[in-house]
Parts: sequence; structure tokens; C-alpha cells
Amino acid sequence: MIETPDIQRPSKELIETLSHISSATAAGELCRLGIRDPQILGPVARTPGKKVVGPALTLQFMPKREDLYAVDEYRDPEKQLHRHALYHAQPGDIIVVDARGDMSSGVFGEMMLTFFKGRGGIGAIVDGCIRDFPYAQTLELGLWLRGTTPNFHTQTNIVPFAVNVPIACGNTLVMPGDIIVADDDGTVVVPIKLAPELCEKATAHAEWEDFSRMKLAAGGHLRKYYPLSDEARVEYEEWRKVQGK
Repeated sequence: MIETPDIQRPSKELIETLSHISSATAAGELCRLGIRDPQILGPVARTPGKKVVGPALTLQFMPKREDLYAVDEYRDPEKQLHRHALYHAQPGDIIVVDARGDMSSGVFGEMMLTFFKGRGGIGAIVDGCIRDFPYAQTLELGLWLRGTTPNFHTQTNIVPFAVNVPIACGNTLVMPGDIIVADDDGTVVVPIKLAPELCEKATAHAEWEDFSRMKLAAGGHLRKYYPLSDEARVEYEEWRKVQGK
């Protein structure tokens, strides 16, 4: 039996707060907290309108060497590490896969993703491809992918190598248990130690942007309302009082 480590999950309160924050707001505030570029570059949204926020289960692929990994998809399935990554899934988890940007290996298919969904998984971020996409897109998972392929996971160039270790997904470091914020703009990695401060700053940012958006839509000038000028901030604070905030 293969032993793979589990992750430490953030509190439900952190996840709930971040679920109200866009990836753009998260990326901007993380930059101000010292993380210059927290996005996972490469995978794009394949389930438009879907947003997910949750802890990262990580799966690392490496280049295939045939003497160490057989081609047969179904021979001794329990030796296939991509299965074991999904065995850890709990409600609210997101699987994040460093598939080396490979475009010819489908790291998961419909059966694997159906299992993941059944365990409570909510999203998959894959720097590479999945297969069986026509079915996968109906599972109500959030999917951020480089592409799709009919090939299975070890058919060509890569093999699953490690579970719940630090990975470079889209050349961005993802630690097991980091919080992922993903929407139609893309995917952002939130280091767990920065999550509480991000929640505080991003919530305040989102609130004043709501006020600015309202004023701009009513014809207010960009110079005054984005970002808030000193004059506009007085209006904003009055608005907050009226809103009971």
C-alpha cells in the first residue's frame, strides 16, 4: 500500500471570507503583502462562471522513463499515484496538478473526477490536460486547464510522481494546504500564513470598490472615485454608516 501525506486545512471561517473575494482582488492585495505574482499561469477557466475557494491537494508529475513506469493504464491500478491524490479529498478541497504543461497526457478522466466530486471536491487546477471533457464539464466542478486530450495519464510523456508535496504549477509554487482562489480571471495561490491578513485587507478593498462602482455607474468621475480621493472617502464613510457597516 502506498502511503501519502494528508494536508492541514485552513479554518472554515477563512474559506468563507475569501469566498467573497475575487481572484483579482486577492492578487492585488497579495502583491501589496509582498507576493509579487501569485497567479498560476497557464490553466484557464473551462467552466465559465464557476468560482472555487479551498485548500490545495497537490499532485506532481515528472518526465516518463519507461523502465520505471509501465504503459498499461489498468495494470496494478493501486500503484498509480494520481488515484492516491484523490483518496485524500474532503469536502471543499481543490486538486492542483503540476503536469509540466504537457499537452498529450490526460491526468484525470471522467471516472477519477466523478470520484473526486463524490468525495466533496470542488475544483481542479491542471497545468496540463484532462480527458473525457464532455462528461467532466457536467460534474459541476470548477475546471482550470491548459487543454484536453483523448490520451490517458501515462500514455506519452509524464507519470505521477508525488502527492501533497510542494509543486510548481504553471511555474508558481503551491504548498499543500495553500488556499486557492479561482474564477474566470484565473487562479491565485494564497499562502496560508498570509490568509488572515489578506481577508482583512481584501474585505475592506471589496467594500470601497462597491461604493466606487456605484458612483462611477451614476456618472461620477474616475479621478474622484477610483481610487477614492480624500473627498470621496468622506462620502464613503457616510455611506458605510447608512449601510450599518
